[in-house]
Amino acid sequence: MNTKNFILLTLTILVLGLSGCSKEQDTSSTKSNTKSASSSMAGLPEKVDPALAGAGKAVYEQNCIFCHQADAIGKAGFAPSLTNQEFLEFVSDKFLMATIRDGRSGTGMPPFSHLGRKDVEAVVAYLRQHAKLANRAAEVDAQPRSQGDERLGRFWFDSICSTCHGPNGDGYIAGGTGTAIGKAGFLDKATDGFIRETIIKGRSNTRMIGYGGPDSMANLSKGDVNDIIAYLRTVPSK
Repeated sequence: MNTKNFILLTLTILVLGLSGCSKEQDTSSTKSNTKSASSSMAGLPEKVDPALAGAGKAVYEQNCIFCHQADAIGKAGFAPSLTNQEFLEFVSDKFLMATIRDGRSGTGMPPFSHLGRKDVEAVVAYLRQHAKLANRAAEVDAQPRSQGDERLGRFWFDSICSTCHGPNGDGYIAGGTGTAIGKAGFLDKATDGFIRETIIKGRSNTRMIGYGGPDSMANLSKGDVNDIIAYLRTVPSK
């Protein structure tokens, strides 16, 4: 075999080998995507690193348990549940981390920026370990912004929401059993989709009932919910 033919044969073998690797990687990627899609369709929560969650539990018990209670179940009128299933279904890691880092000015939630990113991520992993449903935060946060009428929203807020969240959404400091949803610390981080889903679905095993659907306490329409969101965006409570 001459040198030219030998080189051509060698190049052919290399090309075929690389093609085989590419097909194998594509197949592996396809299987991975299919598995991820199947888990999402099945409504399964993402797996959490148990070591990270364990570290997060230790950080939680040193810093958060005094207000949010054991297993982060919360206490009405004092601190909200952080392991409520609807909350974990709709909330993003970004929202959780930013809230832990910055706290909520004007409420009993102080900033915990001194913990550092690693410990904050660990606390989030600990909270995620309680989830029984797939996290839908990306889908929820991608919902369109409210185009509601703030004047109508104020009527609904004063009639329904203020009884727990206070006249200006001040929350616990106003003597309410609901959180401070009128504060900038919440509104600056919560998307309209997050607020919308919370109003419609509520939060099981808490005093936040759902307000969407014929079986709810008040069957608010999508327009009514958007009106409430529009009003909240004009507050934040003073």
